[in-house]
Amino acid sequence: MERYETQAVVIGGGATGAGTLRDLSLRGIKSILIEKDDIASGTTGRNHGLLHSGARYAVKDLESARECISENRILKKIARHCIEDTGGLFVTLPEDDPVYHNELLEGCKISDINAREISIKEALRLEPNLNHNILSAIWVPDGTIDPFRLAASNILDAKEHGAGILTHTMVTGLELKSGGNIVRAADEKGNQIEIRCDLVINAAGVWGQHVCSLGGIELKMFPSKGSMLIIDYRINNIVVNRCRKPSDGDIIVPGDTVSLIGTTSREIDYSRIEELRVDDDEIDVLLEDGEKLIPNVSKTRALRAYCGVRPLVAISGETMGRNISRGIVLIDHSERDGAEGLITIAGGKLMTYRLMAEMTADLACSKLGTGGRCRTAKTPLPGSEKKISERKNVRAFTGISQSVVGSTLYRHGLRVQDILKRDKKNYRLICECEMVTEGEAEYAIKKLDVKNIIDLRRRTRIGMGPCQGELCAYRSAGLFADFGIYRPEKSIELLYNFLEERWKGIKPVLWGDGLRESEFTYWIYEGLLGIGEIKFDDDPGDGDGV
Repeated sequence: MERYETQAVVIGGGATGAGTLRDLSLRGIKSILIEKDDIASGTTGRNHGLLHSGARYAVKDLESARECISENRILKKIARHCIEDTGGLFVTLPEDDPVYHNELLEGCKISDINAREISIKEALRLEPNLNHNILSAIWVPDGTIDPFRLAASNILDAKEHGAGILTHTMVTGLELKSGGNIVRAADEKGNQIEIRCDLVINAAGVWGQHVCSLGGIELKMFPSKGSMLIIDYRINNIVVNRCRKPSDGDIIVPGDTVSLIGTTSREIDYSRIEELRVDDDEIDVLLEDGEKLIPNVSKTRALRAYCGVRPLVAISGETMGRNISRGIVLIDHSERDGAEGLITIAGGKLMTYRLMAEMTADLACSKLGTGGRCRTAKTPLPGSEKKISERKNVRAFTGISQSVVGSTLYRHGLRVQDILKRDKKNYRLICECEMVTEGEAEYAIKKLDVKNIIDLRRRTRIGMGPCQGELCAYRSAGLFADFGIYRPEKSIELLYNFLEERWKGIKPVLWGDGLRESEFTYWIYEGLLGIGEIKFDDDPGDGDGV
């Protein structure tokens, strides 16, 4: 059994857990994070990647609107390499209530959101693919944010300040004692881990209910499923929102090389949180409403559909939904349940992850009786230490394709200098869709807690372009063997698991060009490489190492 001792254990590797780990580390609190899968593999990695201006909440939820615009301004300074400052539009369609337009402008004014009414001509200039029949438009300071990059950057900074990271490790037991807590866990190979700590921070999102139950504490959550659809190219360069009360299919977000239509909302039973699937009627709604905003949607190919689950927390044991909070919920279980060594942070939004982390770290430091003030609002994340001059950085890598340098710079900011080298092998392309090089993949595998190709996708966008991993998947699998991480047999197993993971999102949209693309992918891996005939050893540890 592996044994550790630390001051705080953070359970959950989403944005909130990663942000909390970073905040604690910057304050000098010795901490370890445990995540049952990969960083940002849960709800954090299953949203539309919107950098909220807060305008969406300005009519009915002024507190959330103010939180969003405040964090929007902070993130644009500390997380530059994770953000594209696209701007956003709220547009009124002929069937929408025109009164909402004025209500939104008034709410934004009260919330200190820099929103302004613009002409239809100006809106069409900003976004030429927009529905030309719109009745009115409002510009807002929306943007896009890469949740995978954001979470990984927080983890990287925390590690560089002494934090420990245990991914693909499941918490199996929780002993909460006045003299110190014990967290028991097991990694994917079955190795047992025991961590003694002064404080446990439950940042596991919807899985936080289960974490609390391990400590004998009841925390009721009511999960809400949201489904989204990705289309095969970037049809808009500015975030487009429908100017009406929040509903299904009311936003299209540009993200890297694609665009995303969101979002549906369905309440689900807690027992189904591990069995999420996108329903056909949700896809129909997203396509239909998406086309009302941007008619070009009908000319695109649906790449994949996916869904995430947002945890809604019941306060004070309420089970009928009347006290379920949709905002930030910070629970000191010593006051609520008599469990001195446990804190739960839940609710909120991706936009408010840093604020949630600050609130949690403040409470943690108070309970530990140590630690300094929060520094995360002013300390840039790794790669965003200063404004990036792409032209200057491209010139620094003379001899390497400018598109390669630009893509790597876009994803990693100033850390590009740790990634690209003039050795041709270093900058050869592994993924043409997203311009990912062998050097970037090596950096991610060796420095960013990557254990498999699915993890590598989250760090580099390998397999997230139009071909969905058709050609880059087998190249990526080979790298794990080339870098001495796994034996070839294990690399083949990683390839198989990656293809299965991609298939889950492709299956719901399997028609037309998408079906033809899938048939080609099937021919490569089944017909040419015969991957379906390979038998893998049931021992999860077999084939590891070199």
